[in-house]
Order: sequence, then C-alpha cells, then structure tokens
Amino acid sequence: MEDNCCSNRKKHRNEKEYKDLMNRLRRIEGQVRGLQKMLETDSYCPDILVQVSAVNSALNAFSRILLSSHLRSCVVDDIREGREETIDELVHTLQKVMK
Repeated sequence: MEDNCCSNRKKHRNEKEYKDLMNRLRRIEGQVRGLQKMLETDSYCPDILVQVSAVNSALNAFSRILLSSHLRSCVVDDIREGREETIDELVHTLQKVMK
C-alpha cells in the first residue's frame, strides 16, 4: 500500500503534505481570530470586510491545493484501477464546492 493512497474514504498523506496543509489551516485560524479581535475592538466595517476577503482567499487556496492532491492521487489511482464511479463522486463534490 502506497503512503498517500486513498482507501475506505480516508487519505493517508505523506508528512510534508500533512504539515503544509496544517500550517495553512493554522494561519487561516489566526486570521479568523484576528477578525474576532477586530469585531471586539469595534473596527471599521470596511477594514473587517477586507480581512474577511483575505480569509476567503486563503481558504480557496487551501481548497485548490487539496483538490489538486486529490486529483493527482486518489482520482488517478481509482481510474487506473477501473473505478470510474470516482468521476461521478468528483463531479458531485465540485458541484457542492462551487455553489
């Protein structure tokens, strides 16, 4: 079994991928805490909105990286093994994500 293979709806990530994704999430978490602080300190609405936009951009970047990894590993592996239902799952996921 490969280090980063997908099975039973779980993904075993290599250490570098895991650390990179966790670091991104921790930065995003810090940005959200910053938003809370801005609200608590009565920051000007446009300033808060600019920070909300930054958080949204960071989450979108996280999603793009995660999707790319999923396509390059799970989806490719499943198609190579003849599990074409993975394409339907991917389309369904993208429909949810792109609302």
